[in-house]
Amino acid sequence: MRLTTRTNLAARILMTCAGTTDHLLKTADIAKLCNSSTNHTAHVVQRLQAEGYVSTLRGRAGGIRLARRPDQISIGEMFRLFEGEIPIAECFDPETNGCPLTTACRLRSYIQKALDAFYHELDMVTLHDLVQGNCGLTHLLAMHPANGTACSPPQ
Repeated sequence: MRLTTRTNLAARILMTCAGTTDHLLKTADIAKLCNSSTNHTAHVVQRLQAEGYVSTLRGRAGGIRLARRPDQISIGEMFRLFEGEIPIAECFDPETNGCPLTTACRLRSYIQKALDAFYHELDMVTLHDLVQGNCGLTHLLAMHPANGTACSPPQ
């Protein structure tokens, strides 16, 4: 399985917003931090905003920020938002399936079980889990942890 660029970018955007809570972020700044084009970043931000992950404020003093607390953002839910509309294999899309083995193939059920397990694991991860105490991320995003915030190693 390979994640789409949009899913990867959405995770980066959310982590950037979660790590920068003291001010609104500009889409262009996020794009630079996330190594993405401003246009692509804007499209992903628009989708995240439409689904209630981030809130946006237009204008000169505008920008984006998280619309929910990081512990209320499920990574599995966000992945489904971006990956769910893309079938993992041809046989998962009844409209375009051209596989002649579909009626007798057992592989599809195993792929579905693996996909369910993948999302189950990600459902147990929140945005908070990805950013809390992550001084490496803090450093990469040029943020400064609050006094008394300890760095913790990845689990």
